[in-house]
Parts: sequence; C-alpha cells; structure tokens
Amino acid sequence: MRSITNELDVGQLTGTSQVSRGCALKLLEDICPEKEVAFMIIVCIDIAKRSHEACLMNGSGNLMGRPFPFPNSHAGVELLLKQIRKHNPELLPVVFGMEATDHYWLPLYSRLIQDGYVVHVINPIQSDSLRNLYIRQTKTDAVDSFLIAEVIRFGRFTQTSLAEPDLIALRQLCRYRFLLVDNISDLKRKAIVLLDQVFPEYESLFSDLFGASSRQMLAEVSTPEEFLAVDTDKLAGLLERTSRGRFGLNQAQRIQDAARQSFGVKLGIDALSFQLHQLVAQVSFLEEQLTELGNQISAYYDRFPARCIRYPVSAKS
Repeated sequence: MRSITNELDVGQLTGTSQVSRGCALKLLEDICPEKEVAFMIIVCIDIAKRSHEACLMNGSGNLMGRPFPFPNSHAGVELLLKQIRKHNPELLPVVFGMEATDHYWLPLYSRLIQDGYVVHVINPIQSDSLRNLYIRQTKTDAVDSFLIAEVIRFGRFTQTSLAEPDLIALRQLCRYRFLLVDNISDLKRKAIVLLDQVFPEYESLFSDLFGASSRQMLAEVSTPEEFLAVDTDKLAGLLERTSRGRFGLNQAQRIQDAARQSFGVKLGIDALSFQLHQLVAQVSFLEEQLTELGNQISAYYDRFPARCIRYPVSAKS
C-alpha cells in the first residue's frame, strides 16, 4: 500500500514536469475542495470487462485498506458494498467514481444509481492528465483506481452524463438501423457480382434489380437456363402480379430473349445460382426487419414532446 502512495507522492515531482514541490502543493491546495470532501468516502473503480479494481479513499486523500478486485456481477457488487460497510462504521456519505471505459461501466453504474448512490463518471483523459504529473507514470489497476479517486477528490473534472432512457433506446435503435442498411447494401453488391457472372444481360431488363418484380423473379429463377425452363405465360403472370400490372407478356418475352443470347459463366453455375438465391432471400428478410425497426423508432420518437416536423415543399417554393 505504501508503495502506491509513495509512487504517487507529490514530492516526487521533478524538473521533467517543470513544477517544484512547493508549486505542486500550492496547485493541489487551490484545486482541492477539502471542505466538501473531508467527511465522505470516495470509492473509485478501474473498469474492466470481467473484473474491476476498487480503491477506497477518505476525504483527506488517505487510502482505506488495499485496492481489491471484484467481478462484474451482482455478487461482485455485493462484495464491493460489503467492503465499503467494513471501512465506514461512521456511515459517512459514499461517492463513487469511475472512468467511461467503452460500455463496460454501464452495468455497474446502473446498479449503483438504482441503489441510490452518487456516481461520477469521468473521461479517461482527465485521469491520464493527473498521471502525467508524476515521475513514475505507472499504469496498473491499483494505480488507476487511485488516480480516479484523486480526480474526484480534487473536484475538477467534467462528468460524463447519460441521456434519458428513451433517448438512449432511440440512439441504440438508430445505430442498429445504420448497421442493417450497411448489411443490406453489402448483400446487394454481392448479389450483383454473382448476377453479372450467371446472367450479365439481366441488369438491362429492370431499372431496379431489387424492386418487387425483379426480386421475386430472382428468388425463384436466376440463370438463363432456369428462365427458359419457365413457361412464358407463367412468367408473364408472375411479372404482372408483382408489378401490379406494369409488366406482363412483353417483359417476359424480353427476359427469355435475353436468356437465349446470354453470354455468362457456365462453370459451377449451380453453386453460383444457389448463392444468388440465398443472398436475395437475405436482402428480403433484412428489409422486412428494417420496416419493423422503423416502426419501433417512430414509437420512441413520438414520446418526445419537441420533435422536428417535416412539411411538404411545393415545386414552386
């Protein structure tokens, strides 16, 4: 324990930081609101994925026991609270501090807030700045938790705040939508590459290869041989249903004429056709999910009192 406090002692500031011992102490006196933190316990936590490291410090800057690890679980939180009660017989106010490390801090933060504790979440850049004051810029879990406690004790930090639950949910859904859109675009690109190999003339037959009519066609047939094997009237009926009467017999004949003249890959065509069918099916499935996701986003968006409303703009304006 002494090695940690010695390692971070202000007296070890050297010329490399261009701050003398006296200036450093004056600096700490200026930024440390001792009257506010003298009668409280600061519990600072170095966040990790599976196991955190906790450090208990009193308002005077003295460590209370050794830093200790605890698992990122309900049992781990109970262990943390047990250690706090052990070192807090006077029932002093307890303040928690932690760094915003990826998303790993959120479960512990949520639990502590739910239990009614005050929790300060700081940017890791602020604790790193304090580490630069010391000659030995050691980075261990114990030292990290100590530095976080010092940042909280000094009181000069910018706290990371969480938005309202509905806004957090809306943000998550919007990020997920970006992911779905990217995945759909990637699947379409891969399908076009395969189609260029098995039936390169197909793209000239539809303005949108993934429109309702074309997609329904590709879900059932994709190679020139498959298109020629389908009866022309049946193909025309399928086109008419999927296009709501826009396409019919004429388009079916155009497709089969192009299939007869197609100059595509013949080697491994069955495997290419199988991949194409699956890619088209995945695009359809993800676009259905995208529609459901849009409804969910709209439901959250409607909960906010102030919203942006889009008004139609006429061509004249």
